[in-house]
Formats: sequence, structure tokens, C-alpha cells
Amino acid sequence: MAVFKMPSLGADMEAGKLVEWLVKPGDTVKHGDIVAVVETQKGAIEIEVFEDGVVEKLVAELGQDLPVGAPLAVIQAPGETLAEPSEEAPPVVPQTAAEPVAPVAKAAPPSAPPAATRSGIAASPAARARAAELGIALENLTGSGPGGAIVLADVETTKPTAAPSPAQDRGAYLAEMRKAIAAAMARSKREIPHYYVTHTVDLSTASDWLSAANADRPPEERILMGALLMKAMALAAREEKAVSGHYGEDGFTPSTAIHLGLAIALRGGGLVAPAILDADKKSLQDLMEAMRDLTMRARAGRLKSSEMSMATLTFSALGESGVEAMAGIIVPPQVAIVTAGAPGPQPLVCDGKVIAAQAVTLTLAADHRVSDGRLGSKFLTAIDAKLQTPEEL
Repeated sequence: MAVFKMPSLGADMEAGKLVEWLVKPGDTVKHGDIVAVVETQKGAIEIEVFEDGVVEKLVAELGQDLPVGAPLAVIQAPGETLAEPSEEAPPVVPQTAAEPVAPVAKAAPPSAPPAATRSGIAASPAARARAAELGIALENLTGSGPGGAIVLADVETTKPTAAPSPAQDRGAYLAEMRKAIAAAMARSKREIPHYYVTHTVDLSTASDWLSAANADRPPEERILMGALLMKAMALAAREEKAVSGHYGEDGFTPSTAIHLGLAIALRGGGLVAPAILDADKKSLQDLMEAMRDLTMRARAGRLKSSEMSMATLTFSALGESGVEAMAGIIVPPQVAIVTAGAPGPQPLVCDGKVIAAQAVTLTLAADHRVSDGRLGSKFLTAIDAKLQTPEEL
């Protein structure tokens, strides 16, 4: 028998609010099934279960604020006999007075517990979370999303007029996310001795190869330079194992799997870095599709718990911003992050001559408790080497 607990969805997470159960006692679950939705400072996250079995009991109730590690449900393993139900209630996050921070307009809590939603109704997690917060039953809403799915806008247009305006609500949400980002980055700079290594990569060969590869593809199937950078980075991380893994109480644990976190800017502000699992094993086309899918779901509030907790190394790019380079901050408990400036023409020396070539500046920020500048340099030059043979990525 296993106790399904509130997972940690990032170094900045201390608690989460259970907003929906997607299973009930007696349901059979298997590894990877999404069983609940939890609201955090970074939005509503779909929570997966990592055991096979039968749901014996739901311990936590909808609307509860629960600390990381609090029991949510009891899962009976295959072949186990039914145990006597435990009356132990999960610890609830105390509603203490607010810290002296800048005031943030927050929605008044509903006077009654959020109404339970019926499984099987097509709705985005963000819509489910908002509906539960407002006490609105999804059964009473008409969806305007793909296939008639209920989206956040459908809930917002139905909510009571006394509720905060969308702008106020969005502002409060982004303020909470900014607080979470600030807490995680402050912890990172406080606890991790960062060092930085920068390297400029000639992208002439990769750009020519990419143009030829995309020539016959429709726009929605074209591969972007970001996919080449991520694939080269994932393959190089296989060789330099000290850049991929987690640092905990017992020191560094390298990861044999390369789960590459991708920094995604959210509309209106905010930032998340969910993971593309096994990025090194994906083809360029699959990696590109995974990047598109992850970006779309991040902005729709439909990320999974595994994506928020399993990244072993992070990649962040400035896109077409025109800025040449950026030094990142490591996301704990990871030990490295690679940032890419905007690809564009740069003066490079070739055969003793200065030429203008398509290039990108990569900056590695890494944990000095695990590696040093020499290894960091090998890692960046390994990425460079792989980008010179893009057909092998």
C-alpha cells in the first residue's frame, strides 16, 4: 500500500491547493495517470501517480491548502487486501498572517467549499481551478474551447459580478508567480556557488542545413534553431555528466536520463521551466513538437507534475530579442543552466580573416560544488562540435 502525497513541483513550492480529484475510491490507476489538479503559485498543475494499484481512499479534500509531503490518497497495490481506513487527516497549511510584503489584491475565499466537479467534462485545468475557487459547477457552463472544452474565459464570463476583475485576478496571479520566482532565484544565489563560461558558436553550417531541411515542410512542421541547440545540449550532457542531475543533502546525484528544462515566458509576465523528458533520445522533429506542445500547455495552465519536478538541466533562449548573451541562474536542485543569446550575424575569425557569420553566444552557469570551468568549457565546446554536424543530431 502506498500513500500518495503532495509532490514538490519545484524548489520554490512549499504547499499547494487541491482543486480537483480525477479519480475516486475503487478506481484502478497505473504509473503516469493524472489523478488530481493542484493549484500552485505557478498555476494549476496536473498531478500524476507513480504507482499501479487501486485507489483505496481519498484523504485530502477539495479546497485544502496542503504542505509538500502531506498525504492525499491511499493506493492499494495489486494483490493487497483492503486495509482498515485511517482517520488521520492530512496536515493543512495554517492560515497565518501575511508577511509584510507589498499588498496584492486577492479574491475573497468562497464562503463554502468549492463544488466538486464531475470527471469526464472537457475543461482546462486552469478553468477547473478557477471554477472550483468560485464555486461554479462545470456542468452549468458551455465551453468555447476546442471540441467544446471549457476554458478559463468561459469561467471568467460566468463568475459573480462581485468577484475581482480579470485584470485584478491576473495581476494577483502574476504577483504570486513573481514572488515564487524571486524566492527560488534568491535561494539559488544564496546556496549555489555559481561560475560562468561563455562561448560563441558559428551557426553557418547548422543554418544552411536547417534551411534545406525545412524547404519542403509546411510552416507548422518546420524545425527551429532552438531544437538544434537543445538536442546538441542534451547529447553533450550525456558526455559531461556533471552538468545534469540534482544536488541534495547527500551531495550530487548525476542523472542517466537527460530531462531538459525549457524556460517558457508566459503571456503578461511570469516564467516556468518544465521538462522535456529524455530529450537526448528524441529526433529533431519529435523534440520540436515537444517544444511546441510544452509551450502551448504552459501558457494554457496544463502542465504535469513530472514536467515540473524532473528537469535535470535547463535551457533558456532569448529568441529574436537581438540581445547577444544572458547569464542564467541555476534552478535548484539542478546544477547547471545554459542560456542562448539571439542568433544573428557576428564577426568571427575564419582562416585569419574577420567575417560576418551566423552565430550564437552560449553561456553556461554551473554549480562549483560539482564542476569547474574546465569541465564547463568542455561541455560548451561539445555543444559547438555537435552543431557543426547537424545531420547527426
